[in-house]
Amino acid sequence: MINTSVRTYEMENIEMRQMYASTLVELAKGNPNVIALEADLMSAISTNKIVKEIPNQIINSGIMEANMIGVAAGLSITGKIPYVHTFGQFATRRTFDQLFVSGAYAKTNIKILGSDAGVTAEHNGGTHMAFEDLGLVRLIPDAHVYEVSDSTMLRYLLKKIEKEHGIHYIRTIRKNTVKLYPENEVFEAGKGKLLREGGDVTIIASGIMVAESLKAADLLLEQGINATVIDMFSIKPIDRELIVKYAEKTKAIVTAENHNIIGGLGSAVAEVLSEFSPTPMRRIGVKEQFGQVGKLDYLKEYYHLTPKDIVRAVEEVTNLR
Repeated sequence: MINTSVRTYEMENIEMRQMYASTLVELAKGNPNVIALEADLMSAISTNKIVKEIPNQIINSGIMEANMIGVAAGLSITGKIPYVHTFGQFATRRTFDQLFVSGAYAKTNIKILGSDAGVTAEHNGGTHMAFEDLGLVRLIPDAHVYEVSDSTMLRYLLKKIEKEHGIHYIRTIRKNTVKLYPENEVFEAGKGKLLREGGDVTIIASGIMVAESLKAADLLLEQGINATVIDMFSIKPIDRELIVKYAEKTKAIVTAENHNIIGGLGSAVAEVLSEFSPTPMRRIGVKEQFGQVGKLDYLKEYYHLTPKDIVRAVEEVTNLR
């Protein structure tokens, strides 16, 4: 799915939370062992609309996220397949010890959806704006860590991980996003998606920053700079082969993430490059800052998460070669 020309950007008709709820119903109806757990955010993720369809396979744990992970671990031991949802900071920062010990260390089987990724938390503000969640889960041995970029990917991964044992963390926004993939697209763990190919620089992005990176590539093309754009939705395991291939081809890398530059995608890519293909690199993301209340466009500008910020990083890194 490679496009080297300027493209249009259309928003999806379905919200990510609606896709989560509809996919969860499908999974639960197809497998009585699938159990959904919520921490009093059912209306926020649309699972309140599916309770009547799967009344015996959905549990509202209340505002007790750590306990919810413990319950999920216990359900796993009995053979159930728990799908846990809450906002990203509560799903990781608040529950980290339970995820680490009751989850990974005990080798239980828990699927976690962390919503309201980064700046998309908007008016929920700094306490609810997770910039560190990917980094936290990356620290857990054998955990799988994903950041989805559209609803097709979210649906595919939710269905895929049903059959895969272990700790799986999916980071998502709740509302509409830019449509990137056809309905029949396939997504593999440890394999990035090459969306645009160019020979001058490689932009590696995840989540909402994939669309921002494609827009940046359009701006760069106006300057005669041809950029490769990769959707690195699988943060752990990461596609080392693809990173090295395009580092060696373009000799310059920019990462773009709606997350702290420490611990997330930028760190993961830098780890690969430092060991296997040292390459000039710049990281777009949140730098030593907390979240705040604001509308999405304002927050993108404030934290330098716009196409123009990516363009400036490309201009800087290409001058280092």
